[in-house]
Amino acid sequence: MTDADSQNSDTSWRDSIYEQLRLLAERALARETPGHSLQPTLLVNDAYVRLLEQRNIELSDRSMVMAAGATIIRRLLVDYARQRKAKKRGGSDGRGIPLHISVAVDANTIDVVELNDSLEALALEAPRAGQVVEMKFFGGLTGEEIAEQLEVSLRTVNNDWRFAKAWLYRELR
Repeated sequence: MTDADSQNSDTSWRDSIYEQLRLLAERALARETPGHSLQPTLLVNDAYVRLLEQRNIELSDRSMVMAAGATIIRRLLVDYARQRKAKKRGGSDGRGIPLHISVAVDANTIDVVELNDSLEALALEAPRAGQVVEMKFFGGLTGEEIAEQLEVSLRTVNNDWRFAKAWLYRELR
């Protein structure tokens, strides 16, 4: 293989990861509450840079990359939502305007900060179930990919998913 072939292969691989992250970002932003100003390109660029900075993931393993990408995108969305809400409250000065946090009306509109707080609480009670939600919801991984990543059976993943959905439904009501 020549240097040019190696460089083309590397570029193709990076383009593929970028496109996969773009799909994750678009899905995640589609579930955001209406009126957000975060653009998919900005989210993807930030996530891509952070993903490439990771030292503990094997970038040739798609499910591992998608799981890490899901975590990064979730954290970026939560950071963005918290910043946006802080501005609504007057930033560091605080205007005293009440902030009405909306609980998920349907599967397409979810308050990312509430979901994150609920996922953190779920992770304390059932860590694997929290990972399943993160990989499935934010990462778009299939049950089989999640099972492979967590080194458990598909049945276990499905059980964790059912438990987590019921737990989160109760928590977010």
